Amino acid sequence: MSFISWPLATLAVAGGAAALWFRSNRRYHDAASVAAAYDRWTEDQLLERLWGEHIHLGHYGDPPRRIGSIDFRRAKEDLVHALVRWSGLDALPPGSKVLDVGCGIGGSARILARDYGFEVLGISISPIQIRRASELTPAGLRCRFAVMDALALELPQASVDAVWSVEACPHMPDKQGYADELLRVLKPGGLLALADWNRRDPADGAMNRVERWVMRQLLEQWAHPEFASIRSLQANLEHSRWGNGISIATGDWSAATLPSWIDSILEGMRRPGAILSLGPRAVLQGLRETPTILLMHWAFATGLMQFGVFRGRKPANPSPGDQADAEAVSASAARLAIG
Repeated sequence: MSFISWPLATLAVAGGAAALWFRSNRRYHDAASVAAAYDRWTEDQLLERLWGEHIHLGHYGDPPRRIGSIDFRRAKEDLVHALVRWSGLDALPPGSKVLDVGCGIGGSARILARDYGFEVLGISISPIQIRRASELTPAGLRCRFAVMDALALELPQASVDAVWSVEACPHMPDKQGYADELLRVLKPGGLLALADWNRRDPADGAMNRVERWVMRQLLEQWAHPEFASIRSLQANLEHSRWGNGISIATGDWSAATLPSWIDSILEGMRRPGAILSLGPRAVLQGLRETPTILLMHWAFATGLMQFGVFRGRKPANPSPGDQADAEAVSASAARLAIG
């Protein structure tokens, strides 16, 4: 290919990606639209081929290491270990019961079970994700999976020692309901470890015209009803009637995770066979996701979005609440209870 034709080819690819992107979106409608989106992402195998077992961002260190100096998939594993240490989960004894909310295809859950000895239940609203998570989990690992809605967990009150959730909150239309359910199933004295894609808090500056357009794309392209800010999700957790007055510490890991976006595109160039082996449809799908990934990078780089982390220990003294409602567990909930 001549020197002149390279720019033309690049423009053609960019134009094709833009056409695919504008022609369709994955706007949030209800829980079924989220499940359908993740079913498709799992079935087409593109994310798994490129991202491996972890469909979340990676941790590149503080200060972040240069792209290419750390393996893309290793960075994703590093995020799991970094969140375990930061949240204090590594102080829990082996055999502790951990709930992974929004488990994807089980990458984090398997690390929690294998490397820390926890007994893990991973849940997702996507049946195909749960099937794939189960397929990837070795026999004998204390790690299992179930289809479940995070806003209506089929688990008894105070049934787990720790709740873990990475990048699940953006798909939740009811942020307070999400916080309430996580804390309802958490035992007094139990630990909470969350990581989230968060928008800039409105108190820190209203969005301008460009930011509003970008935000609309970030919501509509990947089935997000709304993003919480770090401050608002912290308030949801601390004000929950199930929190027993829990105090939530927060952090902003935007810098440490920012390289993930560009690295995810470069991974397609490093592993072209992973895409080409899936056929022309996968190539088109990869092109279709690229503009959203670039917008995500821009949003996190400029502060429109932030990668928030949240930790807390639920106080041992229960606050007054509607115990009858809390203990009304169905027979299916009893069967799914951890342990």
